[in-house]
Amino acid sequence: MGSAAELCDAERMLIGACLCGALRYEVEGPLQMLLHCHCSMCRKHHGAPFATLAAVPAESLRWQSGEASLLEYPSPSARLRRFCGVCGSVAPAPVSERALVPVGNLVGDLEGVSGLHMFVASKAPWHTIGDDLPQHQDAPPGWAP
Repeated sequence: MGSAAELCDAERMLIGACLCGALRYEVEGPLQMLLHCHCSMCRKHHGAPFATLAAVPAESLRWQSGEASLLEYPSPSARLRRFCGVCGSVAPAPVSERALVPVGNLVGDLEGVSGLHMFVASKAPWHTIGDDLPQHQDAPPGWAP
């Protein structure tokens, strides 16, 4: 049997929704990692200097409503990009055995989740990374999208 802290993490539920509320989902259990992706495709898809995504086991993501509103764009990186067909908000997308969840859509405490910067070789030239998180020029070791 796990410790009390492990049991609390396993029972933790985060709620996610798009801007208009058409997409609603839950993420159960602890997040695996926060990924701050600086690749040009993530920057364009999120309209920001980088995308912050939570990697979670695919089975921990459960759609509550709006899955029929999802639109998909198969980007050249072979990664499926999803978004709400009503408001355009970025939506969770499958990657191998994981789901990548846009952190900006989550409600709840993300305390204790480690993070890293990836694809910093293609970051926006006008953006300066101002934290001490690990930085990877490309994908981090062991990351297989």
